[in-house]
Amino acid sequence: MQPLIDNARTFGQRPEEFAKLAEGQSPQVLFITCSDSRVVPALITGARPGQLFELRTAGNIVPPYASQHPTGEAATIEYAVEVLGVRDIVVCGHSHCGAVGALVRGDDLTAVPAVRDWLAHATPRPAGAAEDPEVAEGVRSHVLAQLLRLRSYPCIERKLAQGQLDLHAWYYEVHTGAVRAHRPQSDSFEAL
Repeated sequence: MQPLIDNARTFGQRPEEFAKLAEGQSPQVLFITCSDSRVVPALITGARPGQLFELRTAGNIVPPYASQHPTGEAATIEYAVEVLGVRDIVVCGHSHCGAVGALVRGDDLTAVPAVRDWLAHATPRPAGAAEDPEVAEGVRSHVLAQLLRLRSYPCIERKLAQGQLDLHAWYYEVHTGAVRAHRPQSDSFEAL
């Protein structure tokens, strides 16, 4: 913890670098990814403060849209699209994902009921080989399922129909740093 504290102390000693950020934000991209500490959106994309609007959830899950019981995730997505006017949304899964791995293997999660109930939102269960530590196939199918789920959100559906929004599925390899994007034409994940 001490190195983090030390950096936080010196970080605020450069106010001139951050003064413009007080005027507001206008990110062009909503980046939805896993809460995993090995996945750092700004590091992966090279984004500076104000360029990415981030939504991080266990397993980069986009829960079903329910206007009568809104979630923090739905509110974040709606705010990004309707208020900030993002033009692109990236759903980025990653190799070695514990959440997707648990789903692929069918792990018993009774000891962590909140995790179990959250992961229930990931239906359909991702495909993939249970013995694959990267869970590559499972993560890729899961990312596409979350992208499909996004399309059911009213604000997303409307912006897509108006041609004002693009959706992207990415797969990040923790062990190599490589990023692959889904190409609908070939239905495959290819290097950016």
